[in-house]
Amino acid sequence: MKKLTLKLIGMLAALSLAFVVTGYSGESSDSKAPSKEALKKYDKDGDGKLSEEEQAARKADIAAKAAATRKANVDKYDTDGDGKLSKEEREAKKAAEAAEKAEKKAEREAKKAEKKSK
Repeated sequence: MKKLTLKLIGMLAALSLAFVVTGYSGESSDSKAPSKEALKKYDKDGDGKLSEEEQAARKADIAAKAAATRKANVDKYDTDGDGKLSKEEREAKKAAEAAEKAEKKAEREAKKAEKKSK
């Protein structure tokens, strides 16, 4: 039994290592080509690449948007006024967002059904 357990652990370790090795491309995620939208907005010199300064501007915009989203969520869902979302408040946020998503889906499906009936 002990030998079997050790073999299983060894095989799992080997599989884990194989996934790590095959998943590693040798490049950081920052080296990916920027999207067309990112180039259009941030490539000020028009060379088709984002320089360090252009990347910094993009990252600053992303951070600002994330901070604004967090603030909006706290403003909307912080019912106890402590400036952060408790577990219950996060669950309420998640439920509200799921309901909103379901409502939008129902609206899309209703429009699709209306088009089919015409």
